[in-house]
Amino acid sequence: MTHTPGIAAVWEALGGDPALLSRISYRTRAGSLPARLPVIELARACVGACSLAGAEFAATRAGRPVADVQVDDGALATAFTSERHLLIDGRAPVNFAPLSRFWRTQDGWLRTHANYPHHRARLCAALGVGADASVDEVAGLLAGRSAYEVEETVYAAGGLAVALRTPEEWAAHPQGAAVAAHPLVIRERLDAAAPRAVRGGAPRVLDLTRVLAGPVATRTLALLGADVLRVDAPQLPEDPDTHADTGFGKRSTRLDLTDGTDRRTFEELLTTADVIVTGYRPGALDRFGLAPEALAERHPGLVVASVSAWGAYGPWGGRRGFDSLVQVATGIAATQGSTEQPGALPAQALDHGTGYLLAAGVLRALTDRARDGGSHILRYSLARTAGWLVNEPGPGGQASEDAASVSPEKRASEDAASASPAPWLAETDSALGRLRYALPPVSFAGGPADWARPPGRWGTDAPVWLPRG
Repeated sequence: MTHTPGIAAVWEALGGDPALLSRISYRTRAGSLPARLPVIELARACVGACSLAGAEFAATRAGRPVADVQVDDGALATAFTSERHLLIDGRAPVNFAPLSRFWRTQDGWLRTHANYPHHRARLCAALGVGADASVDEVAGLLAGRSAYEVEETVYAAGGLAVALRTPEEWAAHPQGAAVAAHPLVIRERLDAAAPRAVRGGAPRVLDLTRVLAGPVATRTLALLGADVLRVDAPQLPEDPDTHADTGFGKRSTRLDLTDGTDRRTFEELLTTADVIVTGYRPGALDRFGLAPEALAERHPGLVVASVSAWGAYGPWGGRRGFDSLVQVATGIAATQGSTEQPGALPAQALDHGTGYLLAAGVLRALTDRARDGGSHILRYSLARTAGWLVNEPGPGGQASEDAASVSPEKRASEDAASASPAPWLAETDSALGRLRYALPPVSFAGGPADWARPPGRWGTDAPVWLPRG
């Protein structure tokens, strides 16, 4: 079994033992996540690392050897597009609102994101149009304006808009340079807290994340046995379809951290938590004492993981962002498109890939904490994952079977299998209705094949941990 540098680089970035890479095998399927950029290779590396980290953590807890891991392209392609496969009582979700799209401008192209009502309102206010503005009205307005000027105007108003850039233009941008100067995964061990193994029950994970990388990560931790409690502010809206897609295995509650009673409840949860994962823009939670360093100081031995769009540094460090916007800024949309129209990846691969990387980092930190102790901080950004995809060759693993040795008949059979996601879809009843959903791609011998529970209704669970033992 050989590996391209990608999976080895990811595992090294996570602090893993390189000898464990021999545990991974790959099942390739032609035509999975086709793109000009190596998307399927990125998916293999991210999920392969996550699966191996899960197998390692399970082995550490059970006192046994690390199990073998298999990564299947079919499972990857289905899971990386899980939001497109979701059905709720036969209804398909709407993944993008009308004003979340590309627009031709006076000097190029612009992409906006307006899926949430408050983002749409800010966008329309920044453009000087009514909240009920039509696509045609906005298109006519933007056709006469500069994409870069609109980008700054909308962001100043708290909205979301990004001008199309080439990879070279992003590399020359101050934020692009800041992102490139940081590693794919920023890992820190802050102190010498005593080793702290999770015994007699599941790791406890506080999930303060929203669309989409963070929820993918915590959904994966729930798959692998963690007690994941998602906490949202009551005043922030949540898309029910996104919750249905990413809520598997978790419980969901709402707490207002500006309210004294809710804040005390949250602090009580923190006292026995093993992990906290945050997905808000950098600095947004600092006023509640939830900066990573502050959390680790109050709760030695805690694993703190954060994910953001642009990174917690550089001139865009405090900006909001989503996968679709990061693709536009970093040159992915230009690379995937043509001279006539920008393009997109075949999946929200930055979100999904970063989500599995984040879950892998948490699992590795829990393993390291059990052996060597310490408080652990992990930081990720979609823009850094994008830079890895665009600029660093070979981000994925290589199959154990040489493609040249595969017969035409077998390859044709694999191609046909790749065309259908059916083997990696399942159905279940839930409080939300009958769900069709993508099965998890994380797989190792003796590990779980599906989540233990479907998603419940958003924000309706009690803010308590499940009993251990």
